[in-house]
Amino acid sequence: MSGPMAQAFAHNFLGHSPRWYKACIITFLILNAVVLWTLGPVIAGWMLVVEFIFTLAMALKCYPLMPGGLLLVEALVLGMTTPKALYDELLHNFPVILLLMFMVAGIYFMKDLLLFLFSRLLLGVRSKALLALMFCFLSAFLSAFLDALTVTAVIISAAVGFYAVYHRVASGNDPRLDSNVDEDHELPSHHHEDLNQFRAFLRSLLMHGAVGTALGGVCTLVGEPQNLLIGHEMGWHFADFFLKVAPVSLPVLVAGLVTCVALEKLRWFGYGTLLPDNVRTVLADYAEQDNRERTARQRAALIVQGIAALILIVGLALHIAEVGLIGLMVIVLITAFTGITDEHRLGNAFKDAMPFTALLVVFFAVVAVIHDQQLFTPLIQWVLALPADQQPGMLFIANGLLSAISDNVFVATIYITEVKQAFVSGHMSREQFETLAVAINTGTNLPSVATPNGQAAFLFLLTSAIAPLIRLSYGRMVWMALPYTVVMGGLGWYAVTYWL
Repeated sequence: MSGPMAQAFAHNFLGHSPRWYKACIITFLILNAVVLWTLGPVIAGWMLVVEFIFTLAMALKCYPLMPGGLLLVEALVLGMTTPKALYDELLHNFPVILLLMFMVAGIYFMKDLLLFLFSRLLLGVRSKALLALMFCFLSAFLSAFLDALTVTAVIISAAVGFYAVYHRVASGNDPRLDSNVDEDHELPSHHHEDLNQFRAFLRSLLMHGAVGTALGGVCTLVGEPQNLLIGHEMGWHFADFFLKVAPVSLPVLVAGLVTCVALEKLRWFGYGTLLPDNVRTVLADYAEQDNRERTARQRAALIVQGIAALILIVGLALHIAEVGLIGLMVIVLITAFTGITDEHRLGNAFKDAMPFTALLVVFFAVVAVIHDQQLFTPLIQWVLALPADQQPGMLFIANGLLSAISDNVFVATIYITEVKQAFVSGHMSREQFETLAVAINTGTNLPSVATPNGQAAFLFLLTSAIAPLIRLSYGRMVWMALPYTVVMGGLGWYAVTYWL
């Protein structure tokens, strides 16, 4: 191959990613095959998991879909999993995929209402600690009855709106017209410090909100997908589930909210940054002008969005249908009654969700490899071989560690299946079975905030449009989640071990 053509291929491979990053991916692809053929599929499987986590950690260098996808295509070619296993995994998680396809787009059509409501919250509450507490508590409350991804999509949509308004005004553009907010070259130099401070402010609010979804999601039967699975296996209804988990979930909720306020007051781990006065002025002026110039059609659209939001909340709380289908209903209602009838405007709503949906398919392929190669089986067998009084605490730790590197729904599925088999075989009492079920539920929900791949809401935040704008990287998310991980994981383990 000629020199210029070879250079063209090298340049095109993973685009503008750094050369060292491209070299790492190529090295991974070569090593995987060598390790599989020499050391076996288990070691190769664990290498693949670590490599995929690396692509997530480097999400700001290259969107993980491409390098992660290459790794998983290779895994399929090498036989580490099969297309059928991947398809079965996707079928099992189809409700999550459906949710991302339609619910996130549905939230997009509510962005005017969200910006209207959140701007009043942001401008009306001067105390950063109180504002952070409200974000965390509201996210927890909503996630206990709705879906964590939906709640995360709401706060991301509001944050993108605030960022875009300030960036456009600071760049001298009309805040109501679309413009490129990814680049800062049009921004006057005196605005850069305010923008960096605003980024830190939004990062902290988004992280408090994301952690809140975990705090609330663990509490109820409908809070997380694995809760519903565990409740079904145990025969628990809504009230049963809440009461069984309450000795762990409620103390952790209180501790999480206290941690939220403490982090803002102490300004540790990247928290505590205040909203710059210049940014507050821009957002206040925009809100005032928006109110003054709002037309009758725009007011009617806000009313329609508000009614759709109420229908959404009631529909999700009562679980009248799969979450994704409720999202599709919201899209139909808002677009039909606000005059959005051309395909181009509809298509814009799906741009943010579809890349993450594709990435999630790749993620489920990693889960298929873990399942086919039984990477977690030795740990499960070791925990169940321990004395009965040690099992809950160790099960909590094992679930937390595995959920932090894998999918918490998958981990919960594997563990509850194994534990139920042990119960049916007569190896444990019903009381012990219920205690271990609570340990599995809390273990997959609480310590998994340690990494973005531990919680779907965290992964969604990491790969969303807002993450590169506010410089929210994988490493920064891990660092900002660390105090929450220690508090929620430590207190959760203590409660599982001594209070159940």
